[in-house]
Amino acid sequence: MPTVEELYRNYGILADAKETAAEHKDAYQVILDGVKGGAKEKRLAAQFIPKFFKHFPELADSAINAQLDLCEDEDVSIRRQAIKELPQFATGDNLPRVADILTQLLQSDDSAEFNLVNNALLSIFKMDAKGTLGGLFSQILQGEDIVRERAIKFLSTKLKTLPEEVLTKEVEELILTESKKVLEDVTGEEFVLFMKILSGLKSLQTVSGRQQLVELVAEQADLEQTFNPSDPDCVDRLLQCTRQAVPLFSKNVHSTRFVTYFCEHVLPNLSSLTTPVEGLDIQLENCHFQVLKLLAEMSSFCGDMEKLESNLKKLFDKLLEYMPLPPEEAENGENAGNEEPKLQFSYVECLLYSFHQLGRKLPDFLTAKPNTEKVKDFKIRLQYFARGLQVYIRQLRLALQGKTGEALKTEENKIKVVALKITNNINVLIKDLFHIPPSYKSTVTLSWKPVQKSDVGQKRASEDTTSDLPAKKAPAGPKRDARQIYNPPSGKYSSNLGNFSYEQRGGFRGGRGRGWGGRGNRSRGRIY
Repeated sequence: MPTVEELYRNYGILADAKETAAEHKDAYQVILDGVKGGAKEKRLAAQFIPKFFKHFPELADSAINAQLDLCEDEDVSIRRQAIKELPQFATGDNLPRVADILTQLLQSDDSAEFNLVNNALLSIFKMDAKGTLGGLFSQILQGEDIVRERAIKFLSTKLKTLPEEVLTKEVEELILTESKKVLEDVTGEEFVLFMKILSGLKSLQTVSGRQQLVELVAEQADLEQTFNPSDPDCVDRLLQCTRQAVPLFSKNVHSTRFVTYFCEHVLPNLSSLTTPVEGLDIQLENCHFQVLKLLAEMSSFCGDMEKLESNLKKLFDKLLEYMPLPPEEAENGENAGNEEPKLQFSYVECLLYSFHQLGRKLPDFLTAKPNTEKVKDFKIRLQYFARGLQVYIRQLRLALQGKTGEALKTEENKIKVVALKITNNINVLIKDLFHIPPSYKSTVTLSWKPVQKSDVGQKRASEDTTSDLPAKKAPAGPKRDARQIYNPPSGKYSSNLGNFSYEQRGGFRGGRGRGWGGRGNRSRGRIY
């Protein structure tokens, strides 16, 4: 076991030899043996071993193993020094192995050590991106849970920081290929992270690239399988996957497959959906709203649908469930029933918008003879809903009149602002459907989405032709994560605007502790 003095002496021999250092193999072996010494000897070995590593390829395995021993030392300062020097070993065929070692070291709970590992990985990434990815994906596919989790997070946060000359087309193709292997067996959280990774790749920003991503999501969502509304994992998987797909849809990348699945399998079973946490009515109601909200967002980008009339009928029937008939009146003119129908404006906005979007593709749906009686019933419901709608719009505008700045940021006023956007949207859509024949020309921006600059002119045009809508654009509503379900006060002419009933928006994010189920290929004990 060499002493500190012996280590310095052999270091001097190698340093003085310069390019002929390879002739002094014995001196390098003494430095390798330094890892068996005390703390001082180990610290010196951690610095000296990588410095002369390139001169002794025949001792490469011994040198890497010696440095790895130091990376696992009990003394944190020795570990940090050894990790800091690891990139110097990343040459030629050794690089994937070093990447593999560094990926395993991501499991460190010491923040300084963890940052050193991240920096070392980024350093070798710039030397050889493909080799580094080989080490990372090897651990993602075969490593321990904590290593897998942190390797995925490393990719999701660090890839976007790398320059274009590192993330070449070939490198991005490798990321896509390896990611597809991982996506065969992932948890919900992992899937979201991989979609973040892939959607950020430059090569997938094209129409064909986005289409590839949509197909990946569709496969993950199991759209070929029968939907099981009583299985919370099945419901959760579909919602999460659809959330990932929605930003990918456009006029060139259609949502038809997802919209079809929602109309055929989800809408008819909406009332039977099971949430991950049983007994929470708030969560269940929010789950229903999330389904309708996603459908509305997708409906704008639906292409040609094979069973359009059948699916439009399913959507129409579901809309009728939330559009109540007027209550019967007794002989004295009072309501015969004890309660006014509950108007669920948030649900109606989603369903009416979806019907309006798909109805454009089959404008004769409401005028076809077989639907005559149903349409007559629908018009009665629309008329009743519209009457209550006008009252609420006036009440909301009055309640918000003169309020600006901080006054609009209170929780109560935020709700009212969103409610005004919802009711305005429904008003525009109802007016379209009252035309003879029904019209599908108006354009509205869904209440939870920001108004795009290109939409402002269209939105104002719609407002200007509707006398009951406010002349000025409603103040911006709360951010998407603060989205609330708006149920107006019960009663046709209630003036109690303080009595809003709403739930906070909340997704069903699959965690590692509760997987989506049904794909159990785990060889590492992970629950999917």
